[in-house]
Amino acid sequence: MLKGFRDFMMRGNVIDMAVGVVIGAAFTGVVNGFVSAFLTPLVGVVVGAAGDFGSYRATVADVTFPYGQFLNVLIAFVMTAAVLYFCVVLPVSKATARYLPKKPKAALRPCPECLTEIPEAATRCSACTAQVQPQAALSRP
Repeated sequence: MLKGFRDFMMRGNVIDMAVGVVIGAAFTGVVNGFVSAFLTPLVGVVVGAAGDFGSYRATVADVTFPYGQFLNVLIAFVMTAAVLYFCVVLPVSKATARYLPKKPKAALRPCPECLTEIPEAATRCSACTAQVQPQAALSRP
């Protein structure tokens, strides 16, 4: 029983996931700190609320709705999403496209016997082992 647990814990994907969670938690602190220290006060300067909408309330029929707290959380969420997109997702996507280009997929065609998708250059179907002519040979005059 313990051997199985040890084997499970030593799999690469479990350790990778644990490292990702720890780094994600640390990165969350960095992004939240950036948003609260720089972006939220900037919004306050623009709208003239000093970056804190917590005191905004509405009263209807003697019921108070503290919508300012919701505005604070909503603005923090939108800014956090924007920071993550422009500072992480976009640069990583561009770097991935530049340094790890996608390999073109091989063109496929159906096997005439079993209709399994096979590469155009195949001479034998991998599913039914039928002999097939390569597609390039079929298209020549």
